[in-house]
Amino acid sequence: MSELRKIIIDDHEVEVDGALTLIQACEEAGIEVPRFCYHERLSIAGNCRMCLVEVVGGPPKPAASCAMQVRDLRPGPEGQPPVVKTNSPMVKKAREGVMEFMLINHPLDCPICDQGGECDLQDQAVAYGVDFSRFTEAKRAVDDLDLGPLVETHMTRCISCTRCVRFTSEVAGITQMGQTGRGEDAEITSYLNQTLDSNLQGNIIDLCPVGALVSKPYAFTARPWELTKTETIDVMDALGSNIRVDTKGREVKRILPRNHDGVNEEWISDKSRFVWDGLRRQRLDTPYIRENGKLRPATWPEALGAAAVAIKGASKLGALVGDLASTEAAFSVKQLVEGQGGIVECRVDGARLPAGNRSGYVGTASIEDIDTAKYIMLIGTNPREEAPVLNARLRKSWINGANVALIGEKVDLTFDYVHMGTDRSALEKLTEHEFGEVRDVPSLVIVGQGALTEADGAAVLAAAQQVVERTNGKLLVLHTAAGRVGALDVGAVNDGGRNAVSDCDVIYNLGADEVEIAAGAFVIYQGSHGDRGAHRADVILPSAAYTEENGLFVNTEGRPQLAMRAGFAPGEAKENWAILRALSAEIEATQPWDSLAALRQALIEAVPHLAKVDTVPENDWQAEAMDKLGKADFRNAVSDFYLTNPIARASSLMADLSRSAKERANTPLAAE
Repeated sequence: MSELRKIIIDDHEVEVDGALTLIQACEEAGIEVPRFCYHERLSIAGNCRMCLVEVVGGPPKPAASCAMQVRDLRPGPEGQPPVVKTNSPMVKKAREGVMEFMLINHPLDCPICDQGGECDLQDQAVAYGVDFSRFTEAKRAVDDLDLGPLVETHMTRCISCTRCVRFTSEVAGITQMGQTGRGEDAEITSYLNQTLDSNLQGNIIDLCPVGALVSKPYAFTARPWELTKTETIDVMDALGSNIRVDTKGREVKRILPRNHDGVNEEWISDKSRFVWDGLRRQRLDTPYIRENGKLRPATWPEALGAAAVAIKGASKLGALVGDLASTEAAFSVKQLVEGQGGIVECRVDGARLPAGNRSGYVGTASIEDIDTAKYIMLIGTNPREEAPVLNARLRKSWINGANVALIGEKVDLTFDYVHMGTDRSALEKLTEHEFGEVRDVPSLVIVGQGALTEADGAAVLAAAQQVVERTNGKLLVLHTAAGRVGALDVGAVNDGGRNAVSDCDVIYNLGADEVEIAAGAFVIYQGSHGDRGAHRADVILPSAAYTEENGLFVNTEGRPQLAMRAGFAPGEAKENWAILRALSAEIEATQPWDSLAALRQALIEAVPHLAKVDTVPENDWQAEAMDKLGKADFRNAVSDFYLTNPIARASSLMADLSRSAKERANTPLAAE
């Protein structure tokens, strides 16, 4: 444990941990130090020299505050605390010199650069630079790189901060970027001109402090001051990453990450970042009714009337809750369908998740527990595809010394792990293992949906719980559907599972597009996109997507979070809760709320922990009964990362990325 040290920064005395760097100590004192290469989540490079400060009594030259620790400072001659100055004449002159060097070769692209208006180089040139240049030589030029369809490069603007290189190698776990040459010939490049093979690559756009790396799909579409910014939650996976949706008029123009140390730190996956073009394609914007085998556009009264007739005439009514449904929508459809004597099911992939046992369908661990775990066991999951940002956190834990083991398909997780087997017998051996020293340090078992969707899913979960008990560790169930935990919390499940709903003669499909509904049943589909569910429907009720309504989503660790409306649904499409409220009036079973606020009040009365937004509730441990495990190999839940939901399948960019990933996987190596 480092001891606290007193230090005087710009006449302010502060007491900080001796292990902190001077730039971190300045942040704790509330003093801003400019930087280009330093980033708190990456290793220290110390190569931009913008963060120079003066250490009084030290060498007669400025010091790089990102690379010097507080413990390295010498006290004054009579034991006084060390003194650091961040705005002395020496520092000011040094920063002006550094900025002058930065701008020697930087092109005058600001009027046409996508980074304009939110560029670190612009801001710091104004704040710390000089208003002239002594250099009249011609600027150098560098060839642009082809990094793929997501990141556009203008490498002449690059200032060699190496943030992109450090992110891809340290966080994303790929080794395709690096720096070659020295002096004026130094440039960032990719190995053998390869495109980036990572589903986290979009984060280098945010990290780049200049306009060298910008978003290719967003290029030349808007300026930052034209955009309306909405802080909300991502639903592309069950991690619940915090995001900001930027809209211009009614269109989403880009999606950026927000910092949340407990969930996604400040990263998001490429699907979360670039799926926005799917929000405007293949949209359902008017109700439809199927007549003589063909769907025809209808009015809302017609569509609601047809749905109401079907529901009232049903001998067996069932509802399926889709992966992207908000908790309010799941609660509302449960109230409507069960009020008519029907059944509701949210486990549309057949996962054997135990209803009512939160420690079974969520677990007892938080995402942050990954950081401190010393032993991590993965069962039937590929987190690189199911939750890329969580996989980056696992990689960080591995770098810090954690031991990772996997039972299931052998995959590339971007870090080393012990592969213990692919089938159930490996898990059975694990339940009989003597763990010894593992019991004395933090350990974690992560169970994927692929392990729970087979017939013996309940037995797999019980075996995983037994491993947790024997290691004195914690359990995390890694979901793939953003709306699943919230739907389980409100009890949108039935004893017979999905098969019981398949036997119904009328099925209310709330955005479940990943399930085949057999011929015969009358299907009412409520969703935002013309995907598989709409093709099978007899009545279509068009609804809002996740950026077009307020909603509550509970992530894979059981943390309730609020998604906020960033725009409005197209055409005649309505918010999900409003459609269900209108339909309830048609079937003469009017729901007792007229607003989303009133619906939330009823929801919180039924499930009190949902009121604690952004808090992970503690779940009481309740072990499932042990059962006989099967013999089959574990199969992962996600086969194509880019096409997991109707919004992603509507995106032309996601289709391109999916095709590229398949081509890359099937390209033979030279030795073959």
